[in-house]
Amino acid sequence: MARCCEICGKGFSMGNSVTIRGKQKYLGGVGTKITGITRRKFKPNLQRLRVTLPSGANATKLVCTQCIRSGKVTKLVRQKPFHLPNVEQKKTSSEESVPAGPRARP
Repeated sequence: MARCCEICGKGFSMGNSVTIRGKQKYLGGVGTKITGITRRKFKPNLQRLRVTLPSGANATKLVCTQCIRSGKVTKLVRQKPFHLPNVEQKKTSSEESVPAGPRARP
């Protein structure tokens, strides 16, 4: 099963794992030596994420973190953001007769 990003197609890349032995010269040693080189895989940072597709449907996809940060995918909004209703406050007759502050007194 190839695990790669379902948006950009990023997969693993190959590289070397270098094993080093010894103390560096500037620290008082005789220098470092390479004692082994083996092949290794550099894997992408994949996240399982619920995304909204351009068609409006929702799906779960394996997405790399670069696609999430760059905005190539839209995360699923599970709930609408909180919204205050527009309620007009009506003044009552008792509020109109009360002075507004210390300067409103005669």
